[in-house]
Amino acid sequence: VMAIEHNESNERSVPQVAYILKGFPRLSESFITHEIHQIEQMGMSLRIFSIKAGETDKIDDIVKRIRAPIDYLPKATSTSNRSLPAWLLENLTSFFPSHARLAARHPLRYSMTALQALRMSWRYRTGPGLRLRKVFLKEFLQGGAIASALIDQPQVRHLHGHFCHGATTVTWFASQLSGRGFSFTAHAKDIYQSSLNPGDLLPRKMLAARFIATCTGANEKHLRQVCTQCRTVHTIYHGLDLQRFTSEQSAEQPSAAAVPLVLAVGRLVEKKGFDVLVEACARIRDRGVAMRCMIIGEEGDASDGIRALIARHGLGDQVTLRPPVAQQDLVGIYRQAAVFALPCQVTEDGDRDGIPNVLVEAMAMGVPVISTPISGIPELIDDGRDGLLVADRDIGALADALESLLGDAERRQQMSVLARHKVRSRFDARQTTRALHDLFEDALEEPASQRAVALSGRTG
Repeated sequence: VMAIEHNESNERSVPQVAYILKGFPRLSESFITHEIHQIEQMGMSLRIFSIKAGETDKIDDIVKRIRAPIDYLPKATSTSNRSLPAWLLENLTSFFPSHARLAARHPLRYSMTALQALRMSWRYRTGPGLRLRKVFLKEFLQGGAIASALIDQPQVRHLHGHFCHGATTVTWFASQLSGRGFSFTAHAKDIYQSSLNPGDLLPRKMLAARFIATCTGANEKHLRQVCTQCRTVHTIYHGLDLQRFTSEQSAEQPSAAAVPLVLAVGRLVEKKGFDVLVEACARIRDRGVAMRCMIIGEEGDASDGIRALIARHGLGDQVTLRPPVAQQDLVGIYRQAAVFALPCQVTEDGDRDGIPNVLVEAMAMGVPVISTPISGIPELIDDGRDGLLVADRDIGALADALESLLGDAERRQQMSVLARHKVRSRFDARQTTRALHDLFEDALEEPASQRAVALSGRTG
C-alpha cells in the first residue's frame, strides 16, 4: 500500500474508521467527499484506502480540508480476457508481500478467507462454459493489501465501504483478514443490478456487516426485501453543505430580458434521460418558446446518441453540452438557471438513480426542478409544490412541464421558496451525517473482534 500524507495529524491512540473507496477523490462522488469532511468536523478520526488513483483536475476544494491520510493500493490489471494464471503472473508480485505477512501473522484466518474467495469465484461463475469469476480473487488480493496495512494501524477499529459491489467486497475481505468489523453504504445501481452482486451475494454481505446505510427510503425497503433477516439497514440522506448552497446570492433570479436557461447535470448515460430532455427542448422550441439548455457532465455511453439528437433537431444554438466542472464552479451556474431538469429513468438492466444529489443542490439554490417519480425522487420532490414530477420517458409531459414553468415566473418563485425550505429541513449535511457518525461511534465502542463474521457457516 502506498501511503499519501494528506494533512495527517491523527494520533495513533485515537480510534479510527477507515473508508474503503473505489477511487478518491472523484468529482462524480462529491457526496462522499462531503460526508468524510462532515464526519471529521464532528470530531471523528478517519483514514482512507483508495483502490484506484483519484482524479487530479476539477476537484472540489473540500478535498483540501480533509485531514484523513490516504493509502492508495497497488495497481491491478483487469481480469477481463485474461486467464487466471496470466493475470496472477501480472499482479501477484505487487500483492505478495502483504499476503505473505498476513499468512504468517494469522494463518488460519488467512486460509479460511482465501478459501472463501476461491469458493466465491466458483459459486458465482459466469460466461461461456461458466468460467471462474476471477474478480473475487482480485478483490481478495486488494483486501489483503488493506488488512496488511492495518497490522500497523491498531487504531483503525472499523471499516466502511461505499457502493455495495466491488468496494464492499474488498471491505468484506479486509474485515475477515484483519478481524475488524465493517459496514457499507448502498446507493443505486449497485443494489438493483444483479450482475454486480450475483446470486445471494448481497444478502450475505448484509448479514456480515455491522450495519448498512442507504440514501433513500425506497432503497431501504428494497434491501429489507432482499435480506429479510437483516435488521440493520438505515436510510441516511446525502446532505448538503448549506453554507455553500444557500447563500443570499442563490435567491437571485435571472434577468427577465435573458433567454431562460434550462440546466441539467449528470453523466451522459441512459438513466439520466437526457435524450428525453433534448426531444422535449425540440418540441418547446417548435412551439415558439424562447429557451436555452445546458447539459453538464462526463462523457458516457449515451453521449453519441445525445449529440445525434441535437444535430437531427437543429438544436445547436439552443442545447449545449459542457464537460464536468468542480462543485464550487457549479454553484455559479445554478444561479443562472431558470429551471433544472433531470428526467431520470430505469434502464432495462435495472440501473437507476437514488436521489440525485444535483436535484438537491438545485433546490437548495432555489432553482425550480422537474424530474420523474422513480426510486427515491418522490422523497425529495412534492409534485406541484416544491417541484414537478412527470412520467419517465414521456417527452410530451416533460415538454409541457418545461413550457409551464418557463412561462410562469411567479410559480417558479413560489417553488423556489418551498424547495429551499425542504432542503434546509431534511437535507442539511450537519443533520443527515450525524446519524452515520452515531453508527460509527457505536461500532467503535464495540470490540471489532466480536463484529467480524467468519467467512463460513451462514455467510459461506
